[in-house]
Amino acid sequence: MRRRDFIAVLSSASLALPLAARAQRSAMLVIGFLHPQSPEPYAEPMRGFRQGLKDAGYVEGENLTIEYRWADNQIERLPALAAELIRRGVAVIAATGGADAALAAKAATTTIPVVFVVAQDPVSTGLVASVARPGGNLTGINILSNELAAKRLGFLRELVPGAARISVLINSDFATATEWQLREVETAARALGLPIQVLNANTSREIDAAFESMGRERPDAMFVTLNPFFIARRVQLVHLATLHRLPAAYGLRDFAESGGLMSYGTSLKDAYRQVGVYTGHILKGATPADLPVVQASKLELVINHQTARMLRLTVPPTLIATADEVIE
Repeated sequence: MRRRDFIAVLSSASLALPLAARAQRSAMLVIGFLHPQSPEPYAEPMRGFRQGLKDAGYVEGENLTIEYRWADNQIERLPALAAELIRRGVAVIAATGGADAALAAKAATTTIPVVFVVAQDPVSTGLVASVARPGGNLTGINILSNELAAKRLGFLRELVPGAARISVLINSDFATATEWQLREVETAARALGLPIQVLNANTSREIDAAFESMGRERPDAMFVTLNPFFIARRVQLVHLATLHRLPAAYGLRDFAESGGLMSYGTSLKDAYRQVGVYTGHILKGATPADLPVVQASKLELVINHQTARMLRLTVPPTLIATADEVIE
């Protein structure tokens, strides 16, 4: 081969390589991820999500691209963010963080599959026709936090047997989930003969104000409802509960690990892993209409014994035996 011809062949090959790489990238499957909060507090759940995708054969950056849309606690942005994902042409939307994200995705598309994580009954909220056969373009995971609220209140009563009045902290921005949880808590409180005081906090300053109110009213304990904003503000919540020496029950182990007295609820990391698995199944050809809504299977009771001692509470041996983890 003449030198000039060799150089021409070499140049053509060098040009072809970037083209091939670009073609490979453009051929990657693209999915959307929609969430009402910001990413920082969700590092562990996101590891679960990516692990679920990996279990199904998909790895971000290798054979999959993920378009992230975080609303940064601005719930009103969710419809516009969902519309962005539709325009991007994603193959599936993982709408996590509760019913608000799932409903925004449902309103945005009737054709693109959506996999959700919700705390309440997805049939009553209008997400699916039935749990066994969703029937539309949505399916997902029910983390049962509403149904578990009553049991969590019972555990709190065991930890603070002398409690005569309990404050319940809610976030009205997450109206659907809050309404369901509050209904469960009110029913359980009546059964236990416990008066409750409901306080609302939608911002960091309102959390401060709620604790100032509790400082004046002096409730015997606090029940914190589960929503993405409170998860993001868990350090603030735990710090203020400690400062006011207020026994508190939370819905995720992250709170107990941050110093909260106790938590009872679903493993969010495992729930997000299940979302990843379902997303992978759909990418391989499964349809949401035929994938039943899965109830979260991993429940955790975590007690922070160090915090209990600080609050001068004696943890009953039966509760220690029941706990999945006791933090010393």
